[in-house]
Amino acid sequence: MNKKSYLFLILLSMILHPIWSQKKSTENNYEGYLFAYFEGSGNRAKQEQLRYAISSDGINWVALNNNDPIVKSSEVTQTGGIRDPYLLRKEDNTGYYLVATDMNTVKNGWGNNPGIVLMKSADLVNWQSTVIDLAKLYPEKFKNVKWVWAPQVIFDHKAKKYLVYFTVRFHNDDKLDFYSAYVNDDFSEFERIPKLMFSPRYGGIDGDIIYKDGVYHMFFKGNTKDENGNEFENGIKQATSRSLKGPWKEDFKYLDAYADTSVVVEGSSVFKLNDSDEYILMYDLYSAGRYEFQRSNDLYNFTVNPESFSKNFHPRHGSVISITRDEARKLHQHWPEVPTSLLQPGKGGDTFCFKNEGNPLIKHHYTADPAAYVEGDTLWLFAGHDFAGGQKGYKMKDWLVFSTSDMQNWTEYPVPLKITDFNWAKSGDAYAGHVTKRNGKYYWYISTNWSGIGVAVADRPEGPYRDALGKPLLTNKDCFDSDHSWACIDPAIFIDEDNVPWIFWGNRHCYYAKLKDNMIEIDGEIQRVDFEGMNFTEAPWIHKYNGKYYLSYATEFPEKIAYAMADRIEGPYEYKGILNEIAGNSNTNHQSIVKFKERWYFIYHNGGLNTNGSSYSRSVCIDPLKYNHDGTIQRIIMSTEGVSE
Repeated sequence: MNKKSYLFLILLSMILHPIWSQKKSTENNYEGYLFAYFEGSGNRAKQEQLRYAISSDGINWVALNNNDPIVKSSEVTQTGGIRDPYLLRKEDNTGYYLVATDMNTVKNGWGNNPGIVLMKSADLVNWQSTVIDLAKLYPEKFKNVKWVWAPQVIFDHKAKKYLVYFTVRFHNDDKLDFYSAYVNDDFSEFERIPKLMFSPRYGGIDGDIIYKDGVYHMFFKGNTKDENGNEFENGIKQATSRSLKGPWKEDFKYLDAYADTSVVVEGSSVFKLNDSDEYILMYDLYSAGRYEFQRSNDLYNFTVNPESFSKNFHPRHGSVISITRDEARKLHQHWPEVPTSLLQPGKGGDTFCFKNEGNPLIKHHYTADPAAYVEGDTLWLFAGHDFAGGQKGYKMKDWLVFSTSDMQNWTEYPVPLKITDFNWAKSGDAYAGHVTKRNGKYYWYISTNWSGIGVAVADRPEGPYRDALGKPLLTNKDCFDSDHSWACIDPAIFIDEDNVPWIFWGNRHCYYAKLKDNMIEIDGEIQRVDFEGMNFTEAPWIHKYNGKYYLSYATEFPEKIAYAMADRIEGPYEYKGILNEIAGNSNTNHQSIVKFKERWYFIYHNGGLNTNGSSYSRSVCIDPLKYNHDGTIQRIIMSTEGVSE
C-alpha cells in the first residue's frame, strides 16, 4: 500500500468513526428512556437536586423515587445545589457520566456561581463527583467569572476524549459564550484551561450538541437585539459544524413554536427515539410551568405544533438517554416506579426475576384470576392481566405466567398467550383460565366472555401456546340452564387419580363434564352442580385432600369464596361455608388452591395494589391454607405479609 492510499484510509476511518459508533449504539436494544432533571415545583429548598424519570416511549414519563432526589446535592456539589443535569452513557458502555451546574439559587441567589460538577457512575445509582471551580482553578482567566451554566458532555471521536462545554459570563461583560475543555481519563478534572468554543452573535445558554450524518448540531437558547442592544426576541436556535472545534455556523432562525410570542423557553435538549429516525427537541416553558417538545427527522426542520409530555412531575432543564430493559430492571430494584412494559420479559428467552415482598405478590402488573399448577419442585402461576391501574371496566388482552421453587423468588416469562391467538374469540376479552399437563403437553383452558371457552396447547408450561382447536370447546349453548351471555366462563380442570380429566365452569350456574384423553373434546353429557346453600356466582376450583373432593367458588356479589365437600367428584356436595371474605377493594375474587412442598396455599386476587388498585385493576395474593381435623378448611386470613416460605 502506498503512502497516499494509507493516508486516505486513515482519513476515511476518522470520518466514518462517529457513524460506526452511532450504529453500534443502536445494537444495544434500547427499549426505554431515562430523564435526569431538577424540579421546578414544591419546596424551593428541595428543587435544585438531581432527580430521575423513566419512560417506555419517550413521551409518557413517571418520576422515580416518588420524585425525591436520587442524589443529595449537598453530597456532590460545592454550593449544595444542582441545576441543568446532563446525562451521558460512556462510549464503551461501561458506565455513565453526568455534568451539572453547581448552583444553589435558594441559598446564594443569582449573583454568581463559580463552576460545575463532574459525576461518574457504573450503575446510575451510586455516583462519585468532583467540583470544577473555574475561579479557583484558573484565576488567570476566570477569576472574574459570574456564571458557569448548563454544562454538557460529548465524546469527541477524533480526539478520543470527552469534551465538556458550558456557558460562561463574566462580571464585567454581559455576553454569554460557550467554553469547552477536555476531561481527563478519570473524569475528575479538565486537562487544561477551558477555551472559547462558540460565541453566538447575541449570546447563548443551554447548549446541547448531537451528531448526525457528519454534522454536529448545537441547539441553544439565543436571542435577537436591536441596534441599541435591546433584546426583542428569544428562543431555541441552532448552530452547526463539521468539527467540535468549530467553526460553528449560527442559524438565526428560531426553531421553537413560541419565538414570536410572549411565552419564553429555555433548557433545550435533543434525543433520538429508539428504533426510529425521529428526534425530540424538548424545552422548558419555565414561566408557564410546562415542558413541551417538537419533532424532526433531519434536525433542521421541526414540527410546527408543540406537544406536551405526560408526566407526574415538573421538570426544569434536563436531559434524556436511552436505556435497555436490563438497565430499567436494575433501576427498579431501587425505585419501583419503573413502567411494567420495561420489566416484562420480551422475546428470545428473556425473563424477569423478582422477590416476594408480601401481598399483593406481583406489584409490577395488575393480575387476576390466578391458576396454579405444581410440577416437581416448581409452582407455576398462570394469571389474567388487567392492563392498567384505575380501570373503569375489564380490559384484559393477554395472560401471564410466573414460576417459583421456594415461594420467595419468582420468575416471569414472556407473554405466553394473547386473546388474538384465538381467531374465533370476537369478544376480545382474555378472561380466567386454568393450565394442566396431559400426555407430555400443557393445556391452557381460557374463557373469553361471551365467545366461549377455548383450549391452547404448548410443549412447555411457560409457552408459547397456540390454539389447539381453532374453535371454542364450550359455548353458551352448552350452559343449558343459563340465559345470560357470560355464562360460559372460568374453566377449571381436575385430573383424578383414575387419570380421568374433568372440566368445571360457569357463571350463576356451575357446570361440569368429562374430557376425552385428547383434552380437546367433551366426553359424554354435561352436568350441573347444585346443592343446598350453594349460591354459586363463578370461579369454580376442584382440589382433593385425604380422599375428599373440595369444590370452592365465588359466591354472591361482591364476591366471597365458599366451598363444599364430597366423596365423589360428581357429588353430591355438602356446603361447608365461607372460606374467605370479600377481598379488599375488589368486587370479584377468584381462587386457586394447591399443595406445594407439603404446604397448602390459597391464591386469590384483590384490588389492593397502591395506588390504583380496583375491581378492574386487581392483584394476585397468596396466603396459607390450613385444614381442621375433620377435613374442613380454616377461614383464610388475608394478609399483607403473605407467605414467608
